Amino acid sequence: MNSKTELFTDEQRVAVVIPSYRVTAHIVGVIDAIGPEVWRIYVIDDACPDDSGGHVLASCDDPRVKVLPHDVNKGVGGAVMTGYRAALADGASIIVKVDGDGQMDPALIPLFIEPILAGEADYTKGNRFFDLEEVQSMPRLRLFGNAVLSLMAKLSTGYWDLFDPTNGYTAIHRDVARLLPLDKVSQRYFFETDILFRLNTVRAVVVDIPMEARYGDEVSHLKISKIVGEFLFKHLRNFTKRVLYNYYLRDMSLASIELPIGILMFLFGIVFGGYHWYESAQNGIATPAGTVMLSALPMLMGLQLIMAFLGYDIASVPSRPRQSRRGKTTSLREENSLKR
Repeated sequence: MNSKTELFTDEQRVAVVIPSYRVTAHIVGVIDAIGPEVWRIYVIDDACPDDSGGHVLASCDDPRVKVLPHDVNKGVGGAVMTGYRAALADGASIIVKVDGDGQMDPALIPLFIEPILAGEADYTKGNRFFDLEEVQSMPRLRLFGNAVLSLMAKLSTGYWDLFDPTNGYTAIHRDVARLLPLDKVSQRYFFETDILFRLNTVRAVVVDIPMEARYGDEVSHLKISKIVGEFLFKHLRNFTKRVLYNYYLRDMSLASIELPIGILMFLFGIVFGGYHWYESAQNGIATPAGTVMLSALPMLMGLQLIMAFLGYDIASVPSRPRQSRRGKTTSLREENSLKR
């Protein structure tokens, strides 16, 4: 029996999911670096042309490892969801996702699971931007891209207190993972942000974990030029869905009125002002002051209403963990059954 195999209580069954696609040069080293706090390791061979799964089976004797092959490539999100399903079926209490390319230090796993075990978070994710000294080592293009994506993700996910949304070093409690529609989570590179959006719809608490960025000889398969349009569309889609879910279907508040009225007033001011500006330019006549004010006032009032909505949205970031609530509910039910 491997020395890393220990007895685990129900709440200490930490599973690690490693999506595997062209990472044969690094994945065995990643597995070897995973400490004894981990109960089981799932390697998902996402139809890897290098046979990553077979390489792990031939090179790794860790009894915690299970290799799950895909017949067709599903993308990193699809691979992670396969790992989630397997870990939940086997009884894992916390599921950690680590990449197989060596960029994520497995020694940080205790930091990711600690807030979840303490009942302070439902989901944790890495943040490579926390230490300003470490940020300087990050490639400039990647730094700028992540900053832009973080801003868009704040709008679409509702987690205004988080940064680095594309960071794939994550951990999730089983009770919250069971609430997610795993079949609907984006299967490609957008899945990290998409899962945040879905976590917000179930009001899960998400916490950033500061971490260092490690860059070696690994090759990224993500092409920024190919995903910018796709990401923008999906962010807009998720923002629209989140607003409908949280402000109209599930609950209504003053913010539910502020946003549509603000947008309508802002658009009216732009369209009305633009039309009269064009008409004045064509006729060579100065636009009357009253017309200018009739355009400017709706724009300013609309912008104020939109900002008021954003202020309400920022203040509504989930702060009460779902897993602790579910655990307390289960305990109360057990106590009541015993009293009967």
